[in-house]
Amino acid sequence: MTRKDNYLLPLAFIGLMFFTVGFALGINSYLVPLLQATLDVSSGESYLILAATFSAFLIFSYPTAQIIRRIGYRRTMALSFVIFAAGFLLFVPSARTKSLGLFLLASFICGVGNTVLQAAINPYITILGPIESAARRISIMGICNKLAWPVAPIFLAAVIGKEVSQAVLTDIDLPFYIIVGIFLLLGVLMLFAPLEEIKATGEDEAEAADCPYAAGKSSIRQFPHLILGAIALFLYVGVETLALATTVDYAASLGLPDPQDYAVWPSIGLVVGYVAGILLIPKRLDQAAALKICCWTGVIGTLLIVFTPAEISVWSVALIALACSLIWPAIWPLAMADLGRFTKTGASLLVASIVGGAVIPLLFGFLKDAVGNQQAYWICLPCYLFMLYYACYGCKIRR
Repeated sequence: MTRKDNYLLPLAFIGLMFFTVGFALGINSYLVPLLQATLDVSSGESYLILAATFSAFLIFSYPTAQIIRRIGYRRTMALSFVIFAAGFLLFVPSARTKSLGLFLLASFICGVGNTVLQAAINPYITILGPIESAARRISIMGICNKLAWPVAPIFLAAVIGKEVSQAVLTDIDLPFYIIVGIFLLLGVLMLFAPLEEIKATGEDEAEAADCPYAAGKSSIRQFPHLILGAIALFLYVGVETLALATTVDYAASLGLPDPQDYAVWPSIGLVVGYVAGILLIPKRLDQAAALKICCWTGVIGTLLIVFTPAEISVWSVALIALACSLIWPAIWPLAMADLGRFTKTGASLLVASIVGGAVIPLLFGFLKDAVGNQQAYWICLPCYLFMLYYACYGCKIRR
């Protein structure tokens, strides 16, 4: 890989990017219950906000790979903030007109910005250093990302000066104007960020011999460990989104005071897992073993949510968040290994799998309408079981 040995400064800039991704997604934790209360829509309809955000990953992941090839990682990151700002600005007229359709469009545009940014930063952090320690670097980025999720609803509540149960749609004007300004400044900052254009081993034709596994391949469909990894990531993103985006709604449905404060506990669970990954990977725990441990933790956490009393089970959501902590850091490098010249295309497929954050929460929302909030969390169990299969067998099929 063409990179410098010292990548501390690039890590700091990419960490800032991961923070903004988490902040942008964390806004949904405030918007979902706000839309339910003010627009009189069902849980399933309110979770369309998440579906609109994450559906962009499926549509724009491959085009973004082409953009990266043309203008490079750094300029692609700067472009993403302009798209983000446009989406956040559209939330203001959406609130004034009380239009669910406009809210969905604004969320979709923000999702496009998120797609463009994640398609750049995830492969960049993976190939920035040795592949065997990629999970460690991604864990550091995960801390930046997940700490931002609860910051978003807390920021909105602080600027608005009201709990989510007391807010009205027009209250979001000021905080979203502030967010637009911040994201435009970040876009300018990225234009001057000290980020080199780096490539994975074998990505250049001249280096193809350095990656013999990919040398004879003509399509990403010939990499089963990549395809199965994309499916696993699809399920993982859906479950993690549930853990991070449904806690406020769950606490509010139970009538608990200050429900927005519950958004912090899943993020704490994730950060605890990320710290463990930083300390243990790769010296004491390899990436596949970390994935197995997390999957079993997710199975146990799911069962605790659905079988314990509701007032207790709301705390168990933090456990499935803890389970999610090392799944992304483990699956991404396992799926990206030995792709050679298919690295950017493979990365676009993995980014497309983030659409799971649209599908799984949407199914959860309609399950909640049908069987209740607590029992709807059953949807997490088959997701964790497939990820466990990938950890044990799927990531090894290429060998």
